[in-house]
Amino acid sequence: MENHQFKQYNLQPWIDGVIDNLQFKEPTPIQQKVIPAVLRGESVIGQSHTGSGKTHAFLLPLCSRLDVNKQEVQIVITSPTRELATQIHNEVKKILAFSNQEDKINAKLFIGGTDKKRMIEKLKGQQPQIVVGTPGRILDLIEEGALDIYTAQGFVIDEADLMLDLGLITEIDKMLVRAQESIQVLVFSATIPERLHPFLTKYLHNPSSFHIKDHFAPEKIEHRLVPLRHREPADVIYQISEVINPYLVLIFTNGKEAANKLYKQLQEKGIKTGLIHGGLQARERKRVLKEIQSLRYQYIVATDLAARGIDIKGISHVINAQMPKEEEFYIHRVGRTARAGMEGTAINLYDDSDVNLIQKLTKRGLSFTTFDIVKGEWKEIKAWNERSQRKQTGTTTDQEAWNRVRKTKKVKPGYKKKMRYEQQKLKKRINQKQNKRS
Repeated sequence: MENHQFKQYNLQPWIDGVIDNLQFKEPTPIQQKVIPAVLRGESVIGQSHTGSGKTHAFLLPLCSRLDVNKQEVQIVITSPTRELATQIHNEVKKILAFSNQEDKINAKLFIGGTDKKRMIEKLKGQQPQIVVGTPGRILDLIEEGALDIYTAQGFVIDEADLMLDLGLITEIDKMLVRAQESIQVLVFSATIPERLHPFLTKYLHNPSSFHIKDHFAPEKIEHRLVPLRHREPADVIYQISEVINPYLVLIFTNGKEAANKLYKQLQEKGIKTGLIHGGLQARERKRVLKEIQSLRYQYIVATDLAARGIDIKGISHVINAQMPKEEEFYIHRVGRTARAGMEGTAINLYDDSDVNLIQKLTKRGLSFTTFDIVKGEWKEIKAWNERSQRKQTGTTTDQEAWNRVRKTKKVKPGYKKKMRYEQQKLKKRINQKQNKRS
């Protein structure tokens, strides 16, 4: 057995073996905070970006607390979309495959689009210890009397802000009413909107809150800014498509209407484009995902919901056709590229309304370079914040000298050169006077 830093948590020996097989050497920042809290039985509110190791932050300690001898529901994990629930269930299956407990632990996936009657029949024989699924289907099975979650010790709400946006918090509420009052509730979310607070207050008693901001975005992502300058995003993206050689590009908009519009415009420009958003029917979404995986499209227009609800591999570029309104959503978006040690590029179309967000992201350590497409080539242009930088770097002497230069009403050839010369002379005089005084 290899030596790894997870041993400090005193997890079950079989979980230590799983960690070795997963080749995890040291816990990520979110795992360092969440694992001990879950093992202590505390409820948790966790905020962290995509790819931060959040899923194993709750799976490892919850599995370690399982009583393998009890054939009853012990863990319930809810996700807003079928795709996300399936991804989590796959991680659970991997944990069980790497353990020596596979014959003792039963984990089931309950999502829409599957045979409910067959599920009910199977549940009559045995209750799974681990339940993973979408709120609607899990609640259906509870109301049918097929699934009993009263015995559950841990309840996970993944992507809680999306649960709220999709109206699924009501279904979560109906489930938790049927659970023990002392149940350990673990909430994970990119953001914690004000509208979520009443729910959190109702079900989480003295929770531990962790907001992981460090290692804020993969270091191998290049962040480019492209000014819109009153142009249509579709026109700029078409120009960008002419100068990049991508494997797969994920293009973000703020909402379904903007996604539909951009998708149509790019199609009209001859770019083979896929479309993914929460408004698509489940069957349509499944079809598009298959087409994406078979590389039918090189460009995919998506919303934030879709990006967090699906796992698309091989994304080389992320284009923000519209910048998001919050920092965390920017991180979730660009986190779709530069995975597994690969490099990635985030291209952001921006206007003046986005400057506030760019400033916040810059303060948190991101570095942006400003470009435009000129004559069919990338060209680096003036930085987005050049004016403010110039104001900060200019000395008071420079400013005073410029203020004293007489600005003529009539502009003659070479006037700029003459004014610069005058400014330099006055600057010299000001400095000489200051030196004499000192």
